[in-house]
Amino acid sequence: MSEVTTAEFNEEGKYLRKVRSFVLREGRLTKGQAQAIEKNWSTIGMEYSHEALDLSRVFARGADTVLEIGFGMGASLVEMAAAAPEKNFIGIEVHKPGVGTCLMAAEEAGLTNLRVYHHDAVEVLEHAIADGSLARVQLFFPDPWHKKRHHKRRIVQSEFVQLLRKKLKVGGVFHMATDWENYAEHMLEVMNAAEGYSNQSKTLDYVERPDYRPLTKFEARGQRLGHGVWDIIFEKAK
Repeated sequence: MSEVTTAEFNEEGKYLRKVRSFVLREGRLTKGQAQAIEKNWSTIGMEYSHEALDLSRVFARGADTVLEIGFGMGASLVEMAAAAPEKNFIGIEVHKPGVGTCLMAAEEAGLTNLRVYHHDAVEVLEHAIADGSLARVQLFFPDPWHKKRHHKRRIVQSEFVQLLRKKLKVGGVFHMATDWENYAEHMLEVMNAAEGYSNQSKTLDYVERPDYRPLTKFEARGQRLGHGVWDIIFEKAK
């Protein structure tokens, strides 16, 4: 059993820390996932610590660092890291089979610029990521909590985006993507009200999917069915 914190928010969007004792979404690992974790965790895996990382030591170089929250099975994260070897990438995911699949893909791609956490994202950001150290934070297709009474559980809330602003460099960006229009509207509302950010959209709403964000199979299928996807990018202005 592991003590972990889960992110929940009150009606005003204030982060509430709730410590529970439970297995951190272990899931059922395939043999390949388990082997990938055993083989690659020592080089790609990151053990959570309350001390802020020295990224130049973690990656043995100085480079812009991109952090992705909730990478799922890691396919797009690995693709992005492979396509941008000049950047460092950190992924955070609570679902262990996703971590295993990501490590399998990272090993196959021969990546040296990717590190992975199996931990709660808010806690990692609060304690393990130094202020002003990130060039980009990515949040792609988070749980929309589509029922209105569950909207307070959405991760994009006022206190959370100010935590991210502390971790971004000036000129760094927070990139969100969702296939739920109501969540996209919620994201825009929160970000427009957030101090210290500016929208990169020329129309002050959404942007076209940047080339660096891969088109997922799920997303491509949705597009063929006429489903929308909304990308939102805000820059840290100060």
